[in-house]
Amino acid sequence: QVQLVESGGGLVQPGGSLRLSCAASGSIFSRYTMGWYRQAPGKQRELVAIITSGSSTNYADSVKGRFTISRDNAKNTVYLQMHSLKPEDTAVYYCKAERVYNGIIYYYWGQGTQVTVSS
Repeated sequence: QVQLVESGGGLVQPGGSLRLSCAASGSIFSRYTMGWYRQAPGKQRELVAIITSGSSTNYADSVKGRFTISRDNAKNTVYLQMHSLKPEDTAVYYCKAERVYNGIIYYYWGQGTQVTVSS
C-alpha cells in the first residue's frame, strides 16, 4: 500500500513557474515508477511525465522542454518542475505510483492538486 500526497499547486501567471511535490509513504518508494498526470475540466486524464525506478524519464509532447520530473528516494518524494506555464496547462495534477510485482500491476493515486495558469 502506498499513500501519495501532492502539494505545490496554485495560481500562476502565464510564463510563470511552479514546482509540484508528491510525498509517498507506506511502501518501498524506490521500486515504483512515478508519474504525474493531469485532468482539465471536461477532458480525460492525461500523462504529463513519468520517471522509472532507474530514473529514466518520459514526457508528453506538450510539456517537453518546459517541465522536468525528478525523484528523491531518500525523501520518498517525486517532483514536477514546471516552467513557461501556459493557460492550457490549467488542470488538476495527480501523482501516481506504479509497480509490477509477480505479474500483478499495483498502482496508487494521490488526491490531486489544482494548477491554474491565468492572468
